[in-house]
Amino acid sequence: MIRILTCILLFFTFHFALGQIRNAPLTKSDIESATRNYQKYCALCHGKNRKGNAADYAPSLSSNSLMSTMTLNFLASSIAFGRPNTAMAAYIKDYGGPLDMKEIFTLASWLKYESDAETIDLGDGPIAGDLWNGANLYAQECIKCHGKKGEGITAPALSNAAFLAFATDEYIKYAIVNGRDDTKMIGFKEILTEKETNDITAYIRSLAGGWSKEPKKLAPYPTPKQYVLNPQGKDPNFNLIEGRYAPIKEVMEAIKNKDKMILLDTRTTSEWHNAHIPGAVPIPYYVTEKDVDKGLTDKDTWIIAYCACPHAASDTVIDMLRKKGYKNTAVINEGFFGWINAGYPINAGEIKEIEN
Repeated sequence: MIRILTCILLFFTFHFALGQIRNAPLTKSDIESATRNYQKYCALCHGKNRKGNAADYAPSLSSNSLMSTMTLNFLASSIAFGRPNTAMAAYIKDYGGPLDMKEIFTLASWLKYESDAETIDLGDGPIAGDLWNGANLYAQECIKCHGKKGEGITAPALSNAAFLAFATDEYIKYAIVNGRDDTKMIGFKEILTEKETNDITAYIRSLAGGWSKEPKKLAPYPTPKQYVLNPQGKDPNFNLIEGRYAPIKEVMEAIKNKDKMILLDTRTTSEWHNAHIPGAVPIPYYVTEKDVDKGLTDKDTWIIAYCACPHAASDTVIDMLRKKGYKNTAVINEGFFGWINAGYPINAGEIKEIEN
């Protein structure tokens, strides 16, 4: 069976087998564990107080309209599987993330509990609408924030297959009608008729392209002996912006010149497995200061970090390294998406350098 479908099945099996997780009060241990995990893995983007927009336009997880309509399974699946091709990574261990199923459900339950939102039972049936009219209305009202193809700009990606796999039509419609409090997403109940709302909902649903691709096989992590690229090469020269940010073209030029350096991927480990700059070492933003330089034995070799934010996660790791005496450190200014948009090479699940 396709691995992704197996994971989804496990989610629902786990939920129904341990249904008390959803209804019973969280234990003190659960709350402490979830609080730690939220601050460690989620606060960077969603904010320490769950208000959102700390980085990557991450949504508010304290929004009543969001948390009252997002079921526990939907929320848990969002944490587990993430949003492919966005800054929201998969956190489940099966995808290379740091959390197991129990930890994810506990975190999701805690988020629901902390929001203090009364659950609204939305229907799960399909909503019929005029796709042509929905596309036109989407172009008028939604493109600026959600993108021409629903890819997400300053708001969530609506065409994301992982999102559409769990978001019901009624969930989408409710968001359009009522908006999201504590965010820039306004409610359109006074702007659109119900038919127009149905048309947009149907159009967004039509963006779903399925979600059945098997995840790439998880590769072994590089060893310290593989950390340094071109160990016999010369030191690179970067014109750092604000004493910290290396222009993407200069990093690529240094790689082509086979300069000596270490590349750090500071996103979640699941994102490294999905795609990374060739030769990059996964040291995620949630690593402790004690372990951030584990395997890094030379404080003189240049260390270049990157993330998708494009700075938040990599800044966090570089700050820790500089605190420990690593002065030759920098962040790729344009981030990982800038690297991709520039057409520079990436690898998935492999440990190898760029070949000239």
